[in-house]
Amino acid sequence: MGKPTGFKEFDREVEPYRDSSTRVVDFKEIYTPHDGQHLVTQGARCMDCGVPFCQSESGCPVYNLIPEWNDLVYNGRWEDALDRLHKTNNFPEFTGRVCPAPCEGACVLGITSPPVTIKNLECSIIDRGFDEGWVVAKPPEKRTGKNIAVIGSGPAGLSAAAQLNQAGHLVTVYERADRLGGLLMYGIPNMKLEKEIVERRVQLLRDEGVVFKVNADVGRNVEIKTLIDDNDAVLLATGATVARDLAIPGREGPGVHLAMEFLTASTKSLLDSNLEDGNYISAKNKNVIVIGGGDTGTDCIGTSLRHGCKSLVNFELFPKPPEDRAANNPWPLWPRIYRVDYGHAEANALFGEDPRTYSINSKEILRNEDGSLKGILTIEVDEQLKEIPGTEKTWEADLIFISMGFLNPEHYINESLGMEIDGRGNFLANKSDFKTSVEKVYAAADCRRGQDLVVRAINEGREAAREIDRDLMGSTQLP
Repeated sequence: MGKPTGFKEFDREVEPYRDSSTRVVDFKEIYTPHDGQHLVTQGARCMDCGVPFCQSESGCPVYNLIPEWNDLVYNGRWEDALDRLHKTNNFPEFTGRVCPAPCEGACVLGITSPPVTIKNLECSIIDRGFDEGWVVAKPPEKRTGKNIAVIGSGPAGLSAAAQLNQAGHLVTVYERADRLGGLLMYGIPNMKLEKEIVERRVQLLRDEGVVFKVNADVGRNVEIKTLIDDNDAVLLATGATVARDLAIPGREGPGVHLAMEFLTASTKSLLDSNLEDGNYISAKNKNVIVIGGGDTGTDCIGTSLRHGCKSLVNFELFPKPPEDRAANNPWPLWPRIYRVDYGHAEANALFGEDPRTYSINSKEILRNEDGSLKGILTIEVDEQLKEIPGTEKTWEADLIFISMGFLNPEHYINESLGMEIDGRGNFLANKSDFKTSVEKVYAAADCRRGQDLVVRAINEGREAAREIDRDLMGSTQLP
């Protein structure tokens, strides 16, 4: 439980990001080096709360043993803390960087005081594990002779592959992109998750026996029916990659892009040539508008700033959140409060104000006679999202990025199989066994349940692996 009186003695102090005005000129990670003694003090704030909601369903989707590794850090037992962390989470180096930390929203200390810095502690434990050489490949001692194909190398596919491989099965992961990691590689910018960190974990999985195939687009240049015939099980972990678009006049034409078109091209060009090949959508000297908030919207902001945009505005349909929890948002639910993420802070440092404009609805994208982008027409809305007459406004724009979430997976795999989908367009599979309507085919995470967090994808990959192992072997020892 850390220090019995630690939560009364020490204040919450989050590890700072690099300075906004300096980090915005590069694509290196925004984080500063860990301070071990500082983290020991923060671990001391973890209290003997009886029921640790941080590791419950409302807190951590992978059910991390948070109070245990907080206590171990406080007592200087970092390697033991790493063992505890790996019991529930295959990739804490990912979640420790990109997870919004619902565990902190559910922290019991957070009822009356700022919560424990759980995310910082998680990231520091795994980073120290790599630095000290404690994280090494551990191939399974025996093989079962069962072959499993995993389609998609995002967090769900990787966690499922890791678990199934540890159970002794022969796992091959198919990725349609030219690099492995799925969302982790091309959906999250380098400054939030450096790609060497993704590649490091993938190499560990290779060393443990997992086979990876890139440029392998199952359903197009790889036959899905062949994979089913050649394997004992096939797991679909393709993600929810169909973006929610903006159906307003003027949408079609140059200058308007879905967020992932922008982010993917930028990261690929960065990795291929340090942005020297020009194969990306450049925001340099452009007036940029990002429609939609959330993590992806913030990533569009941060990437545009690093390109050197001229101006930047972020449209939010909903009202500005309150500074503290509203009455209808009690603990331990995720606190829907006003936050300043890394991109917002950077925009403020460069342009002198927060880039977000709230309660605004996009009505029409404006174009010049030659079809080039001119701007966008908006109108303000009230708390019920009803338009307020007389509040129309025209905004100048050279680039508009649409970041309004994702709907469902692409359907070319399931259509070729005649596989059933649910009412929202997701692959139909039960949460209990992850089986689809096609024999030997399973589905997990975003392609099954819809867009969600990286940490939840990791959890579903683990759960699906357990059920596949049970089906193939009659029982399972996987957690």
